[in-house]
Amino acid sequence: MAIVVGVRFKKAGKIYYFSPGSLELKVGDKVIVETARGLEYGEVVVGPRDVPEEEIVPPLKPVLRRATPADEEQVKKNREGEREAWVICQQKIDEHGLPMKLVDVEFTFDGSKIIFYFTAEGRVDFRELVRDLAAIFRTRIELRQIGVRDEAKILGGLGCCGREICCATFLGEFQPVSIRMAKDQCLSLNPSKISGLCGRLMCCLRFEDHIYQEAKPFYPEIGDRVKTPLGEGEVSSLNILKGTVVVELPERGVVEFRREEVEEIE
Repeated sequence: MAIVVGVRFKKAGKIYYFSPGSLELKVGDKVIVETARGLEYGEVVVGPRDVPEEEIVPPLKPVLRRATPADEEQVKKNREGEREAWVICQQKIDEHGLPMKLVDVEFTFDGSKIIFYFTAEGRVDFRELVRDLAAIFRTRIELRQIGVRDEAKILGGLGCCGREICCATFLGEFQPVSIRMAKDQCLSLNPSKISGLCGRLMCCLRFEDHIYQEAKPFYPEIGDRVKTPLGEGEVSSLNILKGTVVVELPERGVVEFRREEVEEIE
């Protein structure tokens, strides 16, 4: 068994695991860790726990130290530098007339690289832009094209539920979402009602999907003929969360029954 802690570098970002070594860390501690990109500043979001050696993806890098006041000051300077870099990069994009939308700028902790995130309809030849930025900032420059879901995650916003969108608050990674999930939940298939700010299917369609998949075998299909206390009819809709079946009866119209009151006709 090995002891690890989970560290997150961005709000709602992916969680990476590191060895705490001799440090006694707790959730909320700010730390400096070694990554493939060099030194990074992050926050402990998963406290120390034992993990079997076979579950660890090598190499398990160490937490170097708790963040010091000097580290906090460096992070503050990086944030200020990111805002300035955003303005300069946007000016250069306009000068070159590139068909791209700048979304975010990120400085690595030690300032050895600046990453510019952007969206575009297709491939963009940004070689001249990279040369201009490298000449201005005199450090390594990376332009990274992202998708619309990542753009929404970075920018944030309010969903149709009135809450801040899930991907910007707690979803570390995107999971596949399909139109089948909306159908199983008897939701409107109008794209404007089941799409998020990114224009893709809402991530929350997946949250309750397992409940519907577990319950489906115990419910008739829509269109099935069933027997009810008021006679035979045809299933018009289901409400699995309420545990009810809506049946259209020849003489009574649409009536809602509890699941146990409905019997499928073979």
